Amino acid sequence: MPVTDSNSQLPAPIDSHSPQRPRLWPMWLAVLIVLALCIALGLWNWQQSQRQQMLQQTLAHVEDNNQRLQQQLGTRSGEQTDRLQALAQGQTALQERLATQQRQIDHNARELLAAGNRTRTDWLLAESEYLLRIANQRLLIEKDIRGALAALEEADKVLRASDDIGVYPVRQQIAKEVLALKAIADVDRTGLYLTLEAAIDSIHQLTDESLIKDRAPGFIAPPPEQIEEAQPGVFARAWRQVKATLSNVVVVRRMDEPVQPLMSPDQSAYARLNMQLMLEEAEMAVLRGNQTLFQRALTKARQALEQWYDGTDPRVSALLTTLIELEGKTIDPELPDISQSLQLLKARLAGRLNTGGDSAADGDNGGDAS
Repeated sequence: MPVTDSNSQLPAPIDSHSPQRPRLWPMWLAVLIVLALCIALGLWNWQQSQRQQMLQQTLAHVEDNNQRLQQQLGTRSGEQTDRLQALAQGQTALQERLATQQRQIDHNARELLAAGNRTRTDWLLAESEYLLRIANQRLLIEKDIRGALAALEEADKVLRASDDIGVYPVRQQIAKEVLALKAIADVDRTGLYLTLEAAIDSIHQLTDESLIKDRAPGFIAPPPEQIEEAQPGVFARAWRQVKATLSNVVVVRRMDEPVQPLMSPDQSAYARLNMQLMLEEAEMAVLRGNQTLFQRALTKARQALEQWYDGTDPRVSALLTTLIELEGKTIDPELPDISQSLQLLKARLAGRLNTGGDSAADGDNGGDAS
């Protein structure tokens, strides 16, 4: 058998060493590193976002605080401005008050200086001027003749005590005014008012019995019943009953004379109230001194009393007499003018002041010259 190459016939030898596997741990390590880096980056981004949110919140809080501080600053600035304005106004008012007090002090000083230079005559003349002013006020405003007369007489006494010859025209005029006031009949307003009050009270005391009833014109009273027999019969009693019934139902009046209408109790109360209002109107006229209103109110009250009430009644007669007497009273006499004496006294005072000022000026000039 031929000898062949054994090596070429035999299968290829098998390598006893197996092939090496590829190394994967670096890749996993790289993956882990990348994953770690991603996680770290994510955490860093989250922290950054949280920090940014905190910064935004802080910034918003700071802005709120800034706005609040600006508002407080504006409020305090306004308060400070108001306080400054109030202080300025208070200072102005204080300055005005100080100026007023200074003027008052200067005025008082001048008054005291003038009062020191015044004599007893000056004080008496000033007192007399005050009394004359009171007299004019009493006469013109209050129409009080007695008060005005008393004030004039007291002013004349003060002028007499002054021993000033320059007041002679004033005293002469006062004498004329006193005589003019004495010639006027004094009006006792208080007495007239009280008399009217008494008249009002007497009106309330008038009863319905005082009204004009059976005494009215044209009224005929029914004849008195004739005395029946001791024992009247049946027909007599029936006839008497019929007459009584007819007398209560039928009233016979004469028509040839005017008939005065009778008043019901309500009309009687109305008449009393009407007369009361008229007399109260007369009272108001007395207080105001209105002669026309006084006369008109009393005339209306008297006519109402004469129209509806019986004049033979004592109360009605007394009230009617009182109203007639009051109608003759004068409550607003013509008042004289008593202001001339006051004008003369003012002129005298002005002359004394001018004379005193000239004397003081002469004294000052003399002192300077010396």
